Amino acid sequence: MIQRIVITVKKTNKFMVMLACLLAFSLFMTGCGNSSSKSEKDGEKIVRIGYQKNGPLYIVKSLGSLDEKLKEKGYKVEWKEFQDGPALLEALNAGSIDFGRTGNTPPIFSQASGSDLRYVAAGTSKYEGSGILVQNDSSIQTLNDLKGKKVAFSKGSSAHYLIIMALEKAGLSLDDIEPVYLTPGNARIAFEQGQVDAWAVWDPYTSSTEVNANARLLVNGEGLTTDRDFFVASKEFANDHQEVIDTLLKEISDSMDWANNNHQDLINLLSKALKMDTESVTKAVERRVYGVEEITNEIVGEQQEIADLFYKLDIIPKKISVEEAVMEVKNGE
Repeated sequence: MIQRIVITVKKTNKFMVMLACLLAFSLFMTGCGNSSSKSEKDGEKIVRIGYQKNGPLYIVKSLGSLDEKLKEKGYKVEWKEFQDGPALLEALNAGSIDFGRTGNTPPIFSQASGSDLRYVAAGTSKYEGSGILVQNDSSIQTLNDLKGKKVAFSKGSSAHYLIIMALEKAGLSLDDIEPVYLTPGNARIAFEQGQVDAWAVWDPYTSSTEVNANARLLVNGEGLTTDRDFFVASKEFANDHQEVIDTLLKEISDSMDWANNNHQDLINLLSKALKMDTESVTKAVERRVYGVEEITNEIVGEQQEIADLFYKLDIIPKKISVEEAVMEVKNGE
């Protein structure tokens, strides 16, 4: 708070403008402070959740039961939409959201950059919908045929890890292909126009391209990656709101059960949200099992393998310990 302004210069027009700006800023900050105090005075507690339209939390949001459950506990839910995992994790690190869902590699990049995120739970594997696409009439028939070819994928994404593992299986490396780093939207255009020879990506991009762009999956993620979802929270939120975390995970679990048992309703829901044809969404839904799991040592090991590989290849700047960012580790079988 500014208590006193000592004037030691002449009252020029320039000074008066500066003084007016300073007073305006002071009034603005006072207003912000009053707003915050009012919120605390009214006892309003807010949980800010980040989601993507193609992810599990969109299903939770659409069903609406989480909002009701948290309302009973005195919390209001604010839903914030993001286009991808890295953007969501930037918001989590900046304190703009408390909880969210992302793929397997963005948390590794976030942790390597110094974020205090906490892994809260894991999703079930969705490897069948992730893979490497080629045109139906492409001469590329095996992974070895990728040598010397232009392959598009999003840098730092789950597809980045998938392509590395696929090449390794064929005795190749990133040095043996021409990587083309593109977001999924731009990669789709490049793929359809023949500017790249192959494209590593995930559902619903894979299903939509298979259905609508004369493409086939050269390989999916089987044996290469589990391609899990992860539910993450800020360190502060995870430490201070265990009851809310428990409610979130219970409602996510129930919503995933609904998704598995109500495919047609889910297809209708996602088709509308994604503005995508039902055939593509149906293909994506029918090759995925939704679910949420406790984070076991085995799952931590999966993430650590990705982190270690990315460090070895100079994709992340430092070694990280995934276990240090896990809210609680339970022994897996």
